[in-house]
Amino acid sequence: MAASSAKRRHKVRRRADMSLLGGIRPPIAVLSALLLSLAGITALGFGRAGEESVPKAVMTSQQHFAEDGAVAMRASIDESAADLARTAGLFNAGDPAQPDAVVDKIGSVYQKWVGTAVVEISSGKMLAARGENVPVAAIDTAKLSEKDGLSPRMVRLANGETRLLSLQLLSWKGQPQQLLIASSSLRFPGISLGKFRSIAVIDSTGRILSSDGIPESEQVLTEDQRTGVERSKKQLSAFAKVAAKRAKEHPLKANDPGEGGYLGVSGSLRGDTSQGDRAIAGYAALTGPEPGKGTVATSLGLTVVAMVDVAEDPTRVTDPLFGLLAAGALLLIGALAVGVLLGTVQRPLLRLFLESRRLTRDDLTRPVSVPRFGEAARIGQALERLRRQLLGERTDAEGAGGPKSGRRGRIGARALLAVSGVLLLVWSAPMLLLLNRADATAVVPEQITNDQRERTDTLSDRVRRSLNEGHADLVSVAGLLGERTSPEDMTKVLDRTRSDHSRYRSLYVRTGDGKIVAQSGESPRLPEDKKSENKDGHPFADPITVLNDSGTEPVIASYAELPGRDGSTVIGEFRIDFINSLLKRPGLGEIRVVDAERRVLGGNTGYLAFEKLPSARLTELAAGTSQKTGISARAGGIVYRDGGGVQVAGAAPFVGGGAAKSLNWMVVSWQPAAGLAIPEYSLQNRTVLAGLLGITAAAACLGWLHIIVVRPLREVAKQAEALADGDRRTVLYPRHHDEVGAISRSLELLRQQVLEQRKRDGAGATAPAAVRAPAGRN
Repeated sequence: MAASSAKRRHKVRRRADMSLLGGIRPPIAVLSALLLSLAGITALGFGRAGEESVPKAVMTSQQHFAEDGAVAMRASIDESAADLARTAGLFNAGDPAQPDAVVDKIGSVYQKWVGTAVVEISSGKMLAARGENVPVAAIDTAKLSEKDGLSPRMVRLANGETRLLSLQLLSWKGQPQQLLIASSSLRFPGISLGKFRSIAVIDSTGRILSSDGIPESEQVLTEDQRTGVERSKKQLSAFAKVAAKRAKEHPLKANDPGEGGYLGVSGSLRGDTSQGDRAIAGYAALTGPEPGKGTVATSLGLTVVAMVDVAEDPTRVTDPLFGLLAAGALLLIGALAVGVLLGTVQRPLLRLFLESRRLTRDDLTRPVSVPRFGEAARIGQALERLRRQLLGERTDAEGAGGPKSGRRGRIGARALLAVSGVLLLVWSAPMLLLLNRADATAVVPEQITNDQRERTDTLSDRVRRSLNEGHADLVSVAGLLGERTSPEDMTKVLDRTRSDHSRYRSLYVRTGDGKIVAQSGESPRLPEDKKSENKDGHPFADPITVLNDSGTEPVIASYAELPGRDGSTVIGEFRIDFINSLLKRPGLGEIRVVDAERRVLGGNTGYLAFEKLPSARLTELAAGTSQKTGISARAGGIVYRDGGGVQVAGAAPFVGGGAAKSLNWMVVSWQPAAGLAIPEYSLQNRTVLAGLLGITAAAACLGWLHIIVVRPLREVAKQAEALADGDRRTVLYPRHHDEVGAISRSLELLRQQVLEQRKRDGAGATAPAAVRAPAGRN
């Protein structure tokens, strides 16, 4: 029996001698490494928060500006191609039309093409033409039947300008096929450039196909201005070469992480400096509206480049001394916190580990070195009492300074961890909540405000043009629905129009007395009346209007009168989701479309229909911007500073002709400056990040220490005191193979030794009783 016990003790001792995995050392070591790393990051990172003379927010804004231009260019090209295809299809579905009537009809409905022509394919004869001379010689009619033979193509004219030619076939039974050609310039539709900005569209080689914003040399007056024009042209050409090369990259590789929102390749570029102004540019390759979906425009390989001169700020926003002081304070506080853990938790525990091993090796001559604090003190007292019990001094529960007369350890290990956590919080909390607050000192670059205004103006014009395009579609459809068109044929035309354009939720033909004779899509929301609402026989007063003034969704409708049908009109109701989709542009914050009474009709984020703008300041901005300055109202931008922080806002009314002019709508946008990469906010964000990292490191490592060491240590302290108090039946099992687990194994060995000693003492005193013991147990 004794040999078996010795063998078990030897086995347990071998397990105790194993290299410790986990335990108290790794959490403290990891905490020290994390604090050192954080101190290094703090010292090196804060000095770089304001080093750039042109803030990153300005660079990103130019990227978004180029993206807006690319979206507008792609939408314009695709819309033109779709309109030409749909118009040709409508002509082909009807009776043969004269070439002059075709080009006249196209010119009266759409004003987007600089030239149109109809050519007989077999002979190459020009049958009709309007506007600018169309470069028909550039089209090989023999290859029209090949794959992509009718695809749009770019043609360079003798004067250096580029024209985009769109082609469609006109086919009627019994007549020679004709080719309908529409020529358009690669000008940007409705892009608001503001001052000192230029924009260009380039091909895949970097050649500038068209540009705007840079005057010609003969248009300026002074020699300095001519020099500036030449420098701008040279810089734009340099940007174009770089942008064309980068446009060939994969979008995921080209865009910076976190700058999403545009599906294609986009970015920003830095140019040369002249008289304190640095040229910067944004570029964006034309891409489809959906991932992996190409369009007519994307097949052309075009890229948009937007350039502007920005005044550089040579001053630094922050001094690296702050980072050095913060890092030094962290090193000092961190060393103090780690010192508390080492001196009051780790070293006492390691000392207990060695003392417990010494006792299991029957080295009982020296008293146990009892720590001063916490659970380690309790375990040390229990070990000392067990040592005396093994020496035979006392065997009762109250021996050797009984458990209730001299226990120490009022301050536990959890309190010591809390002290270390509070020390680290002294550094992290001010970094997180107090230091480097930017709202009172942030300087929003003027270019950011200008870009907010100009981009909002561009977006306003895009919404207006989309509504005008919708009305033009209805005019085109109405012109093809003649007196003899049956309701069945009307429905076919409406179905084809709605399938070609996603802007309509419903299309229908309504007679003068309110009866609907043909319909496509969802149920009409215009109530059926016996007579028209307008004295002129029209269903409503303006060509485009909002039919309701309350409810969950505004009903926006447009109409066009059918010639020769006694007041019948074709009416299209727009999908509000279509208008909202036009507003989803990154870098503008929240965007709303409001009517003349400042009620919200659409937005890029959640909103309630017909609600007011969220703040009185935005309402004042909208009201002020709607006031005419000269011939028409102009877009406005402003920076607000109030209790809610710094906010950049812009507002732009509908300016321009078309059916949407009478709506008097406006687009309003706003965003917090804290979301921009402005140096002051970058410094604040880095300060907050440092505080978060400090709190995270402290919580992770101290939590790790509490779970792995402190909780098992408290349990072992209870078991050690119970063992010293006389509990010999409870077997002690280690939770982990670490220092606390080794102490548990040592206590188990001491328990076995105490039991064996009691048996030996009892056998030596009453040997005959030992012989009778088996019978007694029965």
